[in-house]
Amino acid sequence: MNKKSLTERDICTKFINPAIEKAGWDMMRQVREEYYFTDGRVIVQGRMCTRGKGKKADYLLFYKPSQPIAIIEAKDNRHSVGSGMQQALEYADILQVPFVFTSNGDSFLFHDKTIKEGEIEKEISLDEFPSPEELWNKYIDNAGLDHLPVRRIIEQEYYVEDSGKSPRYYQQNAINRTVEAIAKDQKKILLVMATGTGKTYTAFNIIWRLWKSGVKKRILFLADRNALLTQTRNGDFSPFGNDVMHIVKHRKIDKSYQIYFALYQGLTGTEEAQNAYKEFSRDFFDLIIIDECHRGSASEASAWREVLNYFENATQIGLTATPKETKDVSNIDYFGEPVYTYSLKQGIEDGFLAPYKVIRVSTTVDEGWRPTQGLKDKYGNEVEDRIYNIRDYDRNLVIDERTQIVAKRVTSFLRASDPYAKTIVFCTDIDHANRMRMALINENADLVSQNENYVVKITGDDEVGKRELDNFTDVEERFPVIATTSKMLTTGIDTKMVKLIVLDTNIGSMTEFKQIIGRGTRIRENEGKLYFTIMDFRKNTNHFADPKFDGEPVSVYEPRTEEEFEEVIEVINTVEDNTATQTFDNDNEDFIDNTELRVSKYYVKDIPVSIAQERVQYYGADGKLITESLKDYTKSNIDKTYSSLDDFINTWNSTEKKEALIQELAEHGVLLDALKEEVGLDLDPFDLICHVAFNQPPLTRQERANNVRKRNYFGKYNETARQVLISLLDKYENEGITSIEKGAILKLDPFNKIGSVVELVRAFGKKEDFEQAIKELEKEIYSNIA
Repeated sequence: MNKKSLTERDICTKFINPAIEKAGWDMMRQVREEYYFTDGRVIVQGRMCTRGKGKKADYLLFYKPSQPIAIIEAKDNRHSVGSGMQQALEYADILQVPFVFTSNGDSFLFHDKTIKEGEIEKEISLDEFPSPEELWNKYIDNAGLDHLPVRRIIEQEYYVEDSGKSPRYYQQNAINRTVEAIAKDQKKILLVMATGTGKTYTAFNIIWRLWKSGVKKRILFLADRNALLTQTRNGDFSPFGNDVMHIVKHRKIDKSYQIYFALYQGLTGTEEAQNAYKEFSRDFFDLIIIDECHRGSASEASAWREVLNYFENATQIGLTATPKETKDVSNIDYFGEPVYTYSLKQGIEDGFLAPYKVIRVSTTVDEGWRPTQGLKDKYGNEVEDRIYNIRDYDRNLVIDERTQIVAKRVTSFLRASDPYAKTIVFCTDIDHANRMRMALINENADLVSQNENYVVKITGDDEVGKRELDNFTDVEERFPVIATTSKMLTTGIDTKMVKLIVLDTNIGSMTEFKQIIGRGTRIRENEGKLYFTIMDFRKNTNHFADPKFDGEPVSVYEPRTEEEFEEVIEVINTVEDNTATQTFDNDNEDFIDNTELRVSKYYVKDIPVSIAQERVQYYGADGKLITESLKDYTKSNIDKTYSSLDDFINTWNSTEKKEALIQELAEHGVLLDALKEEVGLDLDPFDLICHVAFNQPPLTRQERANNVRKRNYFGKYNETARQVLISLLDKYENEGITSIEKGAILKLDPFNKIGSVVELVRAFGKKEDFEQAIKELEKEIYSNIA
């Protein structure tokens, strides 16, 4: 047998698999071949989108399910044994796998990432491939996990679902790193995972393994929204069973359960009698999970922090998509550096999160509007004479026409794409959310007349709107379609089908901005959601250009002295004492000071307002927004891929299946359908690229087909073969090049009327002759540029 003639798959089957099996690996339970660990980035241009290729390991070896230990990169025998090591190491870093192998069927090259000094990489024979126990013991020895009690924790099995669902690679990383940290007796742990990446599911798997191993027996899951508690218990945590789980309500404590769910505010209060958490002993809980920990537990002055300090002997795990790091508040100062981070950018790159396109809209009053002298608003109040801009609108000054123009633009976008696409409109406050609801209802009167819940306001003060929250988030429910809100939907609400996020409020906080963007990042491929759109009326999307948007959290916290801390507490207590003369809405979105009667907001109308400028931006391959046109972006990408027009033509002609080349271009961000829409010409992919990237005058498919006909190219073939080729040319002219490359083309009309598949192929000789005739026809079609 000549090894050099074997394919890569042959090498795997005949040499690598036997070596692995001989070493004691269970091929069914411990070995995954051709293991795709990402879904492939979603690429969006115009209204078109496609997926790039997912990342694939030739082999991923598991000591136990969801505990990967080694990766193998295979090559055919024409490559050296170490070929592919660089890629394998890159994948190993992503998967956090300590042992890396490459093989060409002759031997293995073994790279040991646990070694800090000495021989990191060495060649071993096929017979020397290590067993599962060898690799696992080597790993835990070097990781300091070799004590028996520690091993019992980290070797605890995952929960196995009947559906076959298992954690994604980044969830495995988060779970395994957290369990290992707890096994090493780390008391405070921070996990940073982008919205939509399954933080709750990850938390369940962490708790399951710790609970099953007996290391953590009583667990408290802290959240800040009632909906999150019910959603968590009935969803990801349901395998525990209701007999061990309990939601703390109305500050009533029942100590007979093992897993508790509670709101921060449901355990604490301004009066000592309201501090229900003190009914538990300080050592009652072994483990506390703090969901959305950026919202309160990071702050020294927060009452929520009291709960964490009271249960200081428990292991505490903070979960957040957006760790808060300011001079006054710090997740890192409290929890320490994250044991694992999975960012929005990585999630989009992997294809697990939806990318976005941005529509930035500015109106004619955004840069500044000044009232005429003595102008009075709708309620007879004289408007203060100064220049107002987007920082003021709907906070200090309301211009009815601006609200209407926003509602009109949102409506026109939905009508042009999908009138039933779930939409959240973020407003400045509850008053603004109410006015925006009214403006949207008036713009969509026909749809509202069919269902009065087409547009709803979901804010803390509106019980009717809050009742519609479950329907809004339900994938199966069509209504409500548009929700106007202020703060209530910024975080913690699972809005899987949101396709449009409208920003008509000023967002200064990077944490809040990232949380709002997270409302749209979930992918629902079966329901047709692969990306979402952000329509920005306030320049908030400038945050995307800030390095902090998707960078590593950096602690800038400045701890206070004891005296400073006491001053803060005193201020907080003073504010609480004064609440008798102040009114807050249920969601802390509006604040009215009843002690001072003054005009806090002017309402003006009959002001001319129109859209001044609009710009569309796309999420690029590098994670940055593309500000250039699709034509310029395509030209730039093509220039990076092909050195010249001749280089592109040679690649095009030598590619066996044009569909593969078109898909490859898409993975580089070149979506031809979207480009065709912008160019406004129905061109063949070849001519579209030549025209846009190389400034060549384009030929239509009809012109190319006619050029072939004029050359009497078919004269050398017999009658039947000639009919087949003429029909193929007609099909190219009508449907494009990929239509004639389909394997079952001869079974379709009009070919099936000429003869059977066998008869048609025989007209050319053998199958290879028929395939060669198609290649020659394609070469003839593209024999000239213009």
